[in-house]
Amino acid sequence: MDERQLRVLRELGELGSVTAAAQALRVTPSAISQQLRLLQRSLPVPLTERAGRRLVLTAAGQALADAAIGVETALARARHTVEEYVDEPEGTVSVAAFHSGAAAFYPLLLRQVRGPGSPRITLHDEDVAQADFPPLTRSYDLVLAHRLDHAPPWPRTATATPLLREPLDIALPVGHPLAARTALTARDVSGEPWITVHDGFPLLSTVEAIAAAAGHRLDIVHRVNEISVVAELVAAGGGIALMPRWTSRPHPDVTLRPLDGIEAHRHIDALHRPERTARRAVRTVLGELRAAAETIRARG
Repeated sequence: MDERQLRVLRELGELGSVTAAAQALRVTPSAISQQLRLLQRSLPVPLTERAGRRLVLTAAGQALADAAIGVETALARARHTVEEYVDEPEGTVSVAAFHSGAAAFYPLLLRQVRGPGSPRITLHDEDVAQADFPPLTRSYDLVLAHRLDHAPPWPRTATATPLLREPLDIALPVGHPLAARTALTARDVSGEPWITVHDGFPLLSTVEAIAAAAGHRLDIVHRVNEISVVAELVAAGGGIALMPRWTSRPHPDVTLRPLDGIEAHRHIDALHRPERTARRAVRTVLGELRAAAETIRARG
């Protein structure tokens, strides 16, 4: 049995005829009869009987119709509870981000979303390979993820809200001979020792594109994912690296120079499962992430 069938039985008991029940429920009499037949199949005792030309409830049918009132009341309460949850402005919203994205977005988000009537945000760090970002939407309401221009799009299982398309620059120690140039080519940087990320992480494919454009493999000496650590290694003369222009924190001993001849950008997107944004609190936080992206772009 289901809610529709119980509602039909209740209306039949209260109104006294199939025609009146059909009018009340705005369906045809045949639809009423079909629902009654489906309900009867699930129960061992008759629910209706003929009284002349009218179809009326048996004692068992009346007992079930009375119980249906309680069922409808409970379902109405459940629906109201869900509606309150969906429309709750102060609901909890979980956000996960890769490290440099978290460093850039989280402080802005915390400053923007605070005070009475604001969502409660829980923040998490998840530094994963590109393919592992979409599965994180099972565990978090919003996931800040990054991918390169030429990388495959995010799968349709996750909805992506674009936040930034950020340039990637060559990071050099201050005083490096290449720092005197306004822009660098693949050939300029191909003979330097390199600091790059681990296999599977987004920035690596741009490093591989630089090697392809230069016509030989790069000398990769260090593999570090955390951008702030990479900046320290570059400053100490450990090599050069790709570094995001807007979301990496400026280092006094590191100079950034744009790369010519190679498409070097990354997309930063907010991933989520479509049903998550049914909640008002999640929509609020997503809107504030867009505002934070505009602030980061303007600073850049």
